[in-house]
Amino acid sequence: QLQLVESGGGLVQAGGSLRLSCASSRSIFSSGDMGWYHQAPGKQRELVAAITRGGTTNYADSVKGRFTISRDNAKNTVYLQMNSLKPEDTAVYYCNAKLEFMGATVYDYWGQGTQVTVSS
Repeated sequence: QLQLVESGGGLVQAGGSLRLSCASSRSIFSSGDMGWYHQAPGKQRELVAAITRGGTTNYADSVKGRFTISRDNAKNTVYLQMNSLKPEDTAVYYCNAKLEFMGATVYDYWGQGTQVTVSS
């Protein structure tokens, strides 16, 4: 079974930075799209940033200009560089790998999550 493991979360002051990593147990990053989601207590899980297999990126409006998603296919790893962190960014961050082909989901994997806490 494919495994996604997030790391890099922690406690940081407002205005600080963190870099999250998501490592895959095998090479899938060349095939599908990767995304970072976050979920705060009492709220739904939301897309933060996504990157396609071709390298095209997309960001939630709330993080544009502050967060950067990238991928290193050789290392089977996707990253989320988070700068200028705000207390509202506090959440559990999840890595997602998904591939859809001709109307069918080939795979849809989630990591276990990593906690990000931003203090004011």
